[in-house]
Amino acid sequence: MTTLLHISASPRGDDSHSLALARTFTDAFAEAAPAASVDHWDLWDGSLPAFGPDAARAKMRVFAGEAPQGAEELAWHRARLAFERFAAADLYLFSLPMWNSGVPYIAKQFIDVVSQPGWVFGFDVELGYTGLLEGKRAAVVYTSAVYGDERPPAFGSDFQQPFFDGWLRWAGVHEIDSIEFRPNLAVGDPEPARLAAHAEARRLGAEFALDARAAAA
Repeated sequence: MTTLLHISASPRGDDSHSLALARTFTDAFAEAAPAASVDHWDLWDGSLPAFGPDAARAKMRVFAGEAPQGAEELAWHRARLAFERFAAADLYLFSLPMWNSGVPYIAKQFIDVVSQPGWVFGFDVELGYTGLLEGKRAAVVYTSAVYGDERPPAFGSDFQQPFFDGWLRWAGVHEIDSIEFRPNLAVGDPEPARLAAHAEARRLGAEFALDARAAAA
């Protein structure tokens, strides 16, 4: 069975524009592919482990071809469980509000937890990195209150989409679709852009469902 994993980095619940767009996407997906599975992962729910000193030491041991032990082994195991939930999905939907021109820190924590050698990437001293998440497709909801693509520098910069799209490609996910609603606050009338973003979310949700049905055929 095909699985769509929705990963949310917004803590704002019903007040979140990114989560509202994600709901439009997943509703369209579920309606068009009722046999597929939808897994919702709220990164704020406490299930995402920290990646601190023990985990960092474990990572360097793995790089050196050694096995982590003790507290390092436990930290590595917790990171592995998070990665396995992530890697088990066939399709991805990320909802990412802009925080201080970038992504919420919980999204960076997620990246740091799952981006491990032999899991998300391979490495060769001559060839460099190789992304290991092959055959995946992702949609990313990008929202911001003030920043907009054609606004002057005083309204902020975009370190959100280039960073996250770049990470996906580095990890091996090259089929990436974007749903953008930005800015959603510092404008006279955000409603036309909001409606257009929801229409795009609905369209892409149905399109991803076609992928799910094709995989199940």
